Parts: sequence; structure tokens; C-alpha cells
Amino acid sequence: MANHQNSANGWSKPSDQRTSGKVITCKAAVVWGPGQPFVMEQVQVDPPQKLEVRIKILFTSVCHTDLSAWQGENEAQRAFPRILGHEASGIVESVGEGVKDMKEGDHVIPIFNGECGDCKCCKSEKTNICHNFGVNPFKKVMNEDGKSRFSTKDGKPIYHFLNTSTFSEYTVLESACVVKIDPEAPLEKMTLLSCGVSTGVGAAWNTANVQAASTVAIFGLGSVGLAVAEGARARGASRIIGVDINPNKFIKGQAMGVTDFINPSEPGKPLHERIREITDGGVDYSFECIGNLDVLREAFLSTHEGWGFTVVLGIHPTPKMLLLHPMELVHGRRITGSVFGGFKGKSQLPHFAQECMQGVVDLDKFITHELPFEKINDAFQLLIEGKSLRCVLQL
Repeated sequence: MANHQNSANGWSKPSDQRTSGKVITCKAAVVWGPGQPFVMEQVQVDPPQKLEVRIKILFTSVCHTDLSAWQGENEAQRAFPRILGHEASGIVESVGEGVKDMKEGDHVIPIFNGECGDCKCCKSEKTNICHNFGVNPFKKVMNEDGKSRFSTKDGKPIYHFLNTSTFSEYTVLESACVVKIDPEAPLEKMTLLSCGVSTGVGAAWNTANVQAASTVAIFGLGSVGLAVAEGARARGASRIIGVDINPNKFIKGQAMGVTDFINPSEPGKPLHERIREITDGGVDYSFECIGNLDVLREAFLSTHEGWGFTVVLGIHPTPKMLLLHPMELVHGRRITGSVFGGFKGKSQLPHFAQECMQGVVDLDKFITHELPFEKINDAFQLLIEGKSLRCVLQL
């Protein structure tokens, strides 16, 4: 991996009197319609307003959520032109009125699931949902005034995405969606904590609370599924079963702790029966990371009666409902969903970043490609073809 230096590693502060409080013109990858190629445009980025932060993005990566939004899979969520992207790292350029917890020059990562600290959900230890700045795929403007901070050279608005919009040299976020991290943390690797790795590892640690010597089945070995495996491995799971139709995923999975591989496309008994047979009645925990209802049901049935626990991580865009008889829950199996791995972003992610720096989770294994920002269309193609886990773009 390239050894990109930052602050204590040489990145100078991105701001001075020439930009703070002023409109910045910079490069961004703008998508003008569903499935249309990203176009490198000169865009205008307004100064941060009350409780907002303007960030210079140094690294950003491509996630399946970006792919779905780019393709416009959910028509109700479409908003174009738009600046996508939600996994990134960077440096604070300037802050708006009322921002007390960060300042110019701080190293930060954006988060799509914010933490305001004031709402009923933020004050509860039972959830990481935020009533004011939680994940909202329909949101396209800022809370403060209902307007975008991005515009074309002739003043036409360009919409925001998932509280973040990181496919731009500069972006503006609500401060609730910005996490200050250790300035010694390697920013390129910290990019992965914005979404995929935190979602997967957190699902194993926070949502399921995987125990040592337990058994785990993971349905779908993309970045999130492999992050679940990494989290389960770190917790000491004795057996981690990876389920995927791509046998090449097992090779990568082994490095993350996957001990067994099942290809559901191969003929044989129903998937849950196969898993039950090799685990003496079923796994302790299963994770559905695909977004397929049939797979979700198999994941649920693959767990052990009495205590089996299934975590839903896949995005399910269709209006179809889960086929689940109430009596199937009476026997003790449980099922729940997870957003951002259960992490409260601003209050818990800095500690997770420290754990990653200490090697508890190996982030290097997730970065399979690195490209310059201008090659963003190539990065999406790598994801479509299943060739990359995370392709990190350097701005």
C-alpha cells in the first residue's frame, strides 16, 4: 500500500484567510442522471453555516451504496445532479457558527449516520440512531436552510448525498456527521471506517456481541461480510462459515478468519440444512449481507434453536416482506437489523479507530485497489465486476 503521509505526517492545514468564509471552487465528480458516467466538474462549495463543517477530502472510496444510488435503483431516492460518496477522510478547512468540538486542521472522517448528542435516541444507550441526523437516503439538502452547499458555475444547485457527498475536493457536512480522530491515524486507512468496516465489525461486536468459541455464518462475502468475519475473528469465534456464489471470495475470506466456505449454487440440500448439519444444529450467529429475502430466510433458519441470532445488514429495496411465521420465533431464534454496526459515530468511533491503529482489526486487507480521483469511473467498474473490496481514490 502506498505510504501517504499526513499531518504529523506532513499534510499542511488546508485553510487560511484566503478561503475561510468564502466560496471555494474545486473539482468534484458529478453524476447527472441514473447510470450516467461521473463527470469531473468545477463546482462551487459554499462556506459552512451554523453547526456545519467544510472539509478538504484527501481520500474517498467506493461502496455498493454509492453504486445503487448512481444506478438509481430506488426511483424515490433519485436526485440529480448529485455528488455521491460517503466513505472518506480529510482535514477540516473551516467550521460554522456554534461548532465547538473541532477546528481548522483537525483530522476527521465523515459519517452518514450522525450523532447530534441531544435527541432522545442519542441519549439512549440502546441505539445509535439519531433523530436529527440519522441515515436518510431521501435527504438531498442541508438541515439549516433546506439548501445545497454545492452549485455549478452558473449557480444551479447540485444535491447532497447521505449527509456526506465525499466525491469532491471539498464538502460541507453537519457537524453531527463529522468525527474527529487521532492526527497520527493513517487517513487512507481511516477512510474505511466511514461505512463498510465499521458496519461489519460493529455488527459482530455491538449488535450481535459475538462470543469467543462461538459459530458464525456470513451470507455474502463483500466488504461488509468480510468485515463481519474480521470482527468475529477478533472476538475469538471458533468457526466462521462464509456463504457466497463466488469461490474466489473464500480465498480473501480466509485472510479475514473464514474457516469454511459454502457455495449455494452447488446442488444439494437447502442451505440452512447444510449449515445445521455441520454445526450440530445451527450456528450461534448469522449475518445477511446481500439484500435478498430468500437469503435472509436461509440465514435465519441456519441458526440454532433456543438462542440463534440473525443480523440483517443487506439493503432490501423491494417492498416485499419477510416470510416469517410467528411460531418460528417462539423457539428462541431472534432477528434484528443493524445500522453502521451499532456504533455511535462521534462518541465511539474514535476509540474504534485507535483499536484499528493497534492492529485489532487489519484495515490493509480491505484495500485492494488505489487510483487517482480522476479514475472514479474505473473504480466503479472494478466494483461492478466484483474485482475490488475497496478502491481508495486519492484527491
